[in-house]
Amino acid sequence: MTELEQSQAERIERLEEENRLLRQKLDYVIRQLYGSKSEALDANQLELFGEIDTPKKDEASGAKDEAAEALTRTEKPCRRRSGKERKPRIPENLPVEETVLEPEPVKACPEAWRRIGEEVSEELDYEPGRFLCRRTIRPKYVRMAPPEDEEAAPIVAPLPDKLLERGMLAPGLLAHIVIAKYTDHLPLYRQEQIYKQRHGVELSRQTMANGVRLVAEWLRPVVEAMGTEQFADDYAQIDETPIKYLAPGTGKTALGYLWTVHRPGGDTVYHWQAGRGHECLESIIPHGFTGTIQCDAYGAYRTYANKHEGIELAGCWAHVRRKFYEAFEQGEAKTRAAWMLRQIGNLYRIERRLRESRAGPRLREAVRRSESRLIIERINRSLHLFEKSRIHLPQSLMGKAVAYALGQWPMLTRFLDGGRIEIDNNLCENAIRPTAVGKKNWLFIGDKDAGWRSAVIYSIVTSCRNRGIDPYEYIKDVLTRLPTMTNRQIPEITPAAWAEARKSNERLAS
Repeated sequence: MTELEQSQAERIERLEEENRLLRQKLDYVIRQLYGSKSEALDANQLELFGEIDTPKKDEASGAKDEAAEALTRTEKPCRRRSGKERKPRIPENLPVEETVLEPEPVKACPEAWRRIGEEVSEELDYEPGRFLCRRTIRPKYVRMAPPEDEEAAPIVAPLPDKLLERGMLAPGLLAHIVIAKYTDHLPLYRQEQIYKQRHGVELSRQTMANGVRLVAEWLRPVVEAMGTEQFADDYAQIDETPIKYLAPGTGKTALGYLWTVHRPGGDTVYHWQAGRGHECLESIIPHGFTGTIQCDAYGAYRTYANKHEGIELAGCWAHVRRKFYEAFEQGEAKTRAAWMLRQIGNLYRIERRLRESRAGPRLREAVRRSESRLIIERINRSLHLFEKSRIHLPQSLMGKAVAYALGQWPMLTRFLDGGRIEIDNNLCENAIRPTAVGKKNWLFIGDKDAGWRSAVIYSIVTSCRNRGIDPYEYIKDVLTRLPTMTNRQIPEITPAAWAEARKSNERLAS
């Protein structure tokens, strides 16, 4: 073969490899747009690929690897309902309306019949919500008994404090509007149509938008108190999601971000920022905070941590798993990708067991050090083996997955040394889902300065859901009480304090 032929053959080989990688990327993009987003795997699917040659393992590590089951999924498996008490078809706490149907012969001659039992049938029914007018009447009086003063002014009872003087929307309707928009994802224009067509009430979008702004302004101090409590501890999870907003004068929308701060077992607080740089974290994380921030691999977090002493970053194993799942799904290095997925599945199986047993931080840390650390070390050796052998091109999906895991390695092992730190950032990402569903319906935020309103209301409704309380009931109650409260009383009506007060009242009532 001549030198020219050899050069052309090498060029053809290089172009074929480049074409393969491009086709792989195109297929990945198409699957992201139109394919299923589930990462669930069948255990038998992974068993087809067996094990791979890895560096020599210690006996304990090998024993655990042989005893571990194949990866099924990181999600909690379905449980059989056999042996468990069945839930009633209709909740027992619902009000009951009874209708008694007497046979016609009994109606004609009741004294000739004796009742021996009854047949009962039940149906679950619903009555649509209703509007009503709350009319407050304040009679006026003048003194009639002596001493009579004809020039004395009449007296009238003072009007109770309200959210807005002479405002038309009551707390109950305001709570319904914001819940419909931020929980049920109904834009204001749809609510306007529903109220007019089904209830005969004309309530303009502008009036409702002013009501949403009023609610956000009154609830803002409550969310600020929640944010202060969030960072009173030394651990928090942070993530961000893009949301479009109108940019006047440009004829199009710009991109802003809702930064989500979640404390496992606590509240979720959203912060609106027009950008995504590390400087946004300066206004979110209190000055002087020291502790662990769990996040993804976005560089803004590392930049912030490098500028502030006492900040440690914890990584997310769900992101690592996703990278190897993409390589497995595309059929690239299936054996090695399947092996990595199996090991990560073993980590999640340990976490699931700890979660189901409600283990505390100390027990979680002890189990992780005795069991999870061996799996982590095995994964680390394999990653370095893949990197040194260069059997995967850097631009391939498997190569990117290996590089991503090694680049995040110190952060990924942080959960081993802290029982309070989660294995991933999924709790924070789950808190973002309602905003993702909502923005598909209302499309964008009115303008850059209005983003904080959505952040405030999302913080309230999400934290209510975290604590198992009805956001409508909470918002209506708080909006009713806020006009008569002082700033010092605000911590008494955060979702955490409100839920605790309600439990105390229920205990006293029982």
